[in-house]
Amino acid sequence: MVTMNPHRGQPGRNLQGRAVMILSTTARTLMLTVAAGALAACTTSEFDWDLRNSNRGLDTTNAALRATQTRPQPDTRGVLSYPGYQVALARRGDTVGSVATRLGLDPAAVAQKNALRPEDALREGEILALPSRVAELAPGGAGATGAIVGAPIASGPIDVTTLAGAAIDRASPQPATPFAIVSPSGPEPVRHRVERGETAFTVARSYNVSARALADWNGLGPDMALREGQTLLIPTAADSALPPRPEPVTEPGAGSPTPLPPSSAKPLPDEVPAPAAKPAPGTPASPDLGADRTAVSAAQLAMPVDGKIIRSFAKGKNDGIDISAAPGTGVRAAADGTVAAITKDTDQVSVVVIRHANNLLTVYTGIDAVKVTKGAAVKRGQTFAVIRQANPAFLHFEVRKGVDAVDPMGLLQ
Repeated sequence: MVTMNPHRGQPGRNLQGRAVMILSTTARTLMLTVAAGALAACTTSEFDWDLRNSNRGLDTTNAALRATQTRPQPDTRGVLSYPGYQVALARRGDTVGSVATRLGLDPAAVAQKNALRPEDALREGEILALPSRVAELAPGGAGATGAIVGAPIASGPIDVTTLAGAAIDRASPQPATPFAIVSPSGPEPVRHRVERGETAFTVARSYNVSARALADWNGLGPDMALREGQTLLIPTAADSALPPRPEPVTEPGAGSPTPLPPSSAKPLPDEVPAPAAKPAPGTPASPDLGADRTAVSAAQLAMPVDGKIIRSFAKGKNDGIDISAAPGTGVRAAADGTVAAITKDTDQVSVVVIRHANNLLTVYTGIDAVKVTKGAAVKRGQTFAVIRQANPAFLHFEVRKGVDAVDPMGLLQ
């Protein structure tokens, strides 16, 4: 029976439409299969996580994987203990609350420490920072699991009297055995708290480690996604595989030879600087820009600390700039003003806000030892705090016009 298309009035058009649909579906299925195969190939160990191969024959994957050590093994509860901190590794099916309950901690405190909620599900191997220390166990040591540990069960008659006596002995008070503080071998890894706008690749690049090692150490998902406030362990560097540099062989007691400086073999040539060119006749004198300084330039801010800017302003991602400085370096007021607020962030790091003229506010954090009080008047260049001890140590400096963040670089001298 020949069907008719009611819209066109031509026979067989519906059969042609079905054929086109079948071919289109087949093509899409083939494309998805090829894409899935390509994605699966990217997840193998041959994938160049540093993205430096570019099909030029130079593959840096193996070098990147050998650059860091494997993550240390936790104890039976999933806890990694270091002298400076402790973290917990999530198991399959864990939530923030189940990890906290297993360690005898408050689920709300653990969730707040990690910018999560107690009911949030965790990936296997995901890192949780602990708000307080728990008793350390040796890696692989027995925990409070309730399991009965003893000799193998023997066949034969059971002496109920002996079993009852042994049970009474176990139930009687026993002297407490202190837990041994056992730290994983190797150096203590650096912790990094994720800030807004950071990715796994930018964090890995800032610490000179591979993104794959960062993902393996912290149980990151396939999308390598991070969240603001998340704590990451930075992989520690592996021992160098290069052979030691040979030292020159000398006789016993002769001492080590001192290399000669380059100038000892051949003196440097005498340099006669060319005289400065005289201005052509009739050239007007250079203007005194300081005398013509406008009111806007006079209102610019002074640098609060001397150092290199390691992170620039990005609207919505970084509302200020980060200035690298050694711990203990003095922090100065950028302009005359009044201390509007002194508070602390979620990591208990001091934050100082100074109000200036024209509804201008400056914010300083990453500091310690604050020497001023709320309502105190400060002068431009007055030292009121120091850079706190951190790794890395830096000052986070913001400038706000009312409630809006503005780029400090447009106002700093």
